[in-house]
Amino acid sequence: MNVKAEENQAPTMHPATFFVSPEKLQVCTKTVMDNTDPDITFDAEGVCNWFHEYQNYLAARPDEAGLAALLEETLGKIRRAGHGRPFDCILGLSGGVDSSYMAYLAKSWNLRPLVVHFDNGWNDELAVSNIEQILKRLDFKLHTFVMDWPEFRDLQRAYFKAGVVDLEVPTDHMIFGALHQIAAKHNIKYIFSGNNFATEGILPSKWIYRKGDLGNIRGIHQAFGELPMKHLPKLGVFQRMYYQKVRMIELVEILQMMPYSKLQTKELLKRELGWQDYGGKHYESVFTRFYQGCILPMRFGIDKRKAHLSNLICNGELTREDALAELAKPTYEPERHDSDRRYVAKKLGWTESEFQKILDLPVRAHQEFGTEEKSYFMAEKFIKLISPIARFRRLFLRK
Repeated sequence: MNVKAEENQAPTMHPATFFVSPEKLQVCTKTVMDNTDPDITFDAEGVCNWFHEYQNYLAARPDEAGLAALLEETLGKIRRAGHGRPFDCILGLSGGVDSSYMAYLAKSWNLRPLVVHFDNGWNDELAVSNIEQILKRLDFKLHTFVMDWPEFRDLQRAYFKAGVVDLEVPTDHMIFGALHQIAAKHNIKYIFSGNNFATEGILPSKWIYRKGDLGNIRGIHQAFGELPMKHLPKLGVFQRMYYQKVRMIELVEILQMMPYSKLQTKELLKRELGWQDYGGKHYESVFTRFYQGCILPMRFGIDKRKAHLSNLICNGELTREDALAELAKPTYEPERHDSDRRYVAKKLGWTESEFQKILDLPVRAHQEFGTEEKSYFMAEKFIKLISPIARFRRLFLRK
């Protein structure tokens, strides 16, 4: 149910577009998901599979006492691993809701995070202001990882030229590459991740692509890139295996270990940290704002607000009526659209007419450019071989 890309299939359409004519549109009677998700199914009452799967997750989830015990056990491991060291965990801070809340929690738990901001050149000014406020109020020091802009821009341009759906792969992939790289450099064993089911459990696999598929990234870059990817923090299957099995670095989805309300969290952050809301999910990035608000709906027929709002409905934070009212609004503020479009085009090195030609290119599926599938099989075999060594090393390190 989480982020796992599959082979794109959409009847009578190109495999990577999801437009549905109004007369054929079917909307779930419990959420606001519809058949722009080509894999959606509906029961006799018109309730979609996403609603049922979310309810099944809630039913199988540990109760609050169980979550609290898991959280305390995890915090204990983090503190023990960081004993006698300057930092006990890595915390990526974007200025968005999830990462800002994790910073707040880390302070309340008396953790000593190395706070890392990933600067890929697309920060919104409000997000920068949020980061400054959080660091000041929580008294955390910041390590900024600045991307090699010419190389990163070249990769982003390649993704546009490829015509694939998930233009966020370069950013999301490199963020975790950078966090693992910094964790290894400072010998930090735990990285906080803001992934959580409460606000992200509903997300169609065909609206996105696997963020960790370095083979696909390299395939797209080989087809359309112009500069070598020498300095980008890549995180393919073998790099992950090294970090996780040799350096013993672990991702901790801390928000999974507690009840999590997005709306309540926003109010807490405003009250306690002077945090300001920037609008949509992940709109702390100008690129993400333009991608989700303009490119996805206009080029691919995808309105990610449907998934974001459906999560809030299932989590009891929003009524379906309020979600439908939100969807009735434009995906983009008209006065902001033109300025953002000009900004994105110029920053990527295109004139507005060149940018339009790029956006008019044929849409293609990610899988056309290859995957890292063979590497996964090789890695699985290798992990079986080294597992006894890894277990011995863990025992040795505990001593």
